[in-house]
Amino acid sequence: MLAIGSPLATSARTSTSCNVLLRELQQIWSDIGEAEADKDRMLMELERECLEVYRRKVEEAANAKARLHQSVAAKEAEVATLMAALGELNIRSPIHTGKNMTSLKEKLASITPLLDDLRTKKEERIKQFEDIKNQIEKISGEISGYNYPNDSMISCLTLEDQDLSLRKLTEFQTCLQTLQKEKSDRLHKVLEYVNEVHLLCGLLGLDFSQTVSDVHPSLQRTNQEQSTNISNGTFEGLEQTINKLKTERRTRIQKLRDIAAQLLELWNLMDSPQAERNVFSRATSILRLSEPEVTEPGVLSTEMIDQATAEVERLAKLKASRMKELVMKRRSELEDICRMIHIEPDASTAVEKSNAMIDSGLVDPSELLANIEAQISKAKDEALSRKEIMDRIDRWLAACEEESWLEDYNHDVNRYNAGRGAHINLKRAEKARITVTKIPAMVDNLINRALAWEEEKKTLFLYDGVRLVSILEDYKLTRKQREEEKKRCRDQKKIQDLLLTEREAIYGSKPSPRRSTSCRKTNGYRANGNGSMTPSTPRRSSVGGATPELLTPRSYSGRQNGYFKEMRRLSTGPLNFVAISKEDTVSTYTSVCDSELGSPPHR
Repeated sequence: MLAIGSPLATSARTSTSCNVLLRELQQIWSDIGEAEADKDRMLMELERECLEVYRRKVEEAANAKARLHQSVAAKEAEVATLMAALGELNIRSPIHTGKNMTSLKEKLASITPLLDDLRTKKEERIKQFEDIKNQIEKISGEISGYNYPNDSMISCLTLEDQDLSLRKLTEFQTCLQTLQKEKSDRLHKVLEYVNEVHLLCGLLGLDFSQTVSDVHPSLQRTNQEQSTNISNGTFEGLEQTINKLKTERRTRIQKLRDIAAQLLELWNLMDSPQAERNVFSRATSILRLSEPEVTEPGVLSTEMIDQATAEVERLAKLKASRMKELVMKRRSELEDICRMIHIEPDASTAVEKSNAMIDSGLVDPSELLANIEAQISKAKDEALSRKEIMDRIDRWLAACEEESWLEDYNHDVNRYNAGRGAHINLKRAEKARITVTKIPAMVDNLINRALAWEEEKKTLFLYDGVRLVSILEDYKLTRKQREEEKKRCRDQKKIQDLLLTEREAIYGSKPSPRRSTSCRKTNGYRANGNGSMTPSTPRRSSVGGATPELLTPRSYSGRQNGYFKEMRRLSTGPLNFVAISKEDTVSTYTSVCDSELGSPPHR
């Protein structure tokens, strides 16, 4: 039995219907009485019309099939293209899975959803590419300064419909990240440049906004909508501006240093008060700072330089009006320095001569002041070269002072009394004896050093106008004579003791107190119980005494300056009875003995 709706059943029904209708038509024709020829003709036309209808229907069905096939093929091709463009090669396409399908409509129905999904993905992917590409173009334009929008990096990433894969999208994203990093680095560098410009403008007192606006308006940050320009042109402009500002800074620093040096010189010259100096402390502070360390805002401004310049001009005018006073002051400083190092100042700038020359107008006070300044500098250099020898001279003079004190101490009859400070004097005496023993070595060392200095400087080492070597040689000679005198006095004392011993052996008694007193009054000495003589009072010998005077540099300077009191104070010769000449001593004690020889008959 044929199934209802099957092609065979449909053909059977159609054939039955046609046969019924054909028999009915033939019956009608028979009733009408049509001729056989007409019946055949009409049957032929009927068959022809049926063929035409079938042919038309077949053609329509074939066209529909072709359209369906074309649509399926087109969609399959589009699916393949989209899959290739999107890189979705792992999707199971119905092109391969639906090979067993016989119906075109089934194929079309299965491929249409996939095609719609791929089209949606393509649109989303294209939007992603366009967004990244726009960002790349924008950043590239900022970096290039919008001078050439078709950047090489953009041209190499031209968006193609055939390649919308994730790999291509990753390339675009990598390119974007590279540009974003470069933009960040450039922004950071621009910020560093702008900060440096801001620092230099503050230091120089310049308008920062106008300075950066001259490079590019976007650097001023007045318009927040306008992005900061980070092109190479901006970098070059900022670098040129910074170099220009650094050059100006270097120039102003040197100019302000020169002005500050003049200020310090004039302040020292004029003895300006500290309050007046504090006003320009910012300007003078750069003298002790290096160029990178000068960062205080406004310290190099034109106002600061103009104020310092005006102060220099004011002090220069004041200096001109007080030039004579300044000359006298600097001359006094020169004399103080020369006095400290015991050299004679230059007589050409003496106070009397300087006053006379200034009053007469024969010399410019500025030149005279400059001459004195040169002499002061020379005196300071001289002091530096003489320092070591001068220190040794001071130690030698101190030793001579100790020797003088020791002489006075040794002649003090009360030195061993248990009074206040006796132990201190005793300790000082011990130290003084050690120091005195070093004096000859000090003198010899000083002579050697003075000669070495003279050999090096090719000039004499003068001390208050006298050659130091001569002073030292005279001191050595005088000290030698003094030692010889002491030895001679000790010999005389031995003779005196011998005479007294013989006298006692002859008369068998000591001199009476009355005789002793008489002798003490006559000669200024008193006799001890052992027959020796000691000075009644420890007195110093005068300049004309028999003991040679030890001449120190102070003694020489005292003689030249009329300070004989100083010379007497530094004289170290002992003033006792042994200072009396040998002949006087013998004659005195001979007379004493003669008087005693004649006295026994009266006793």
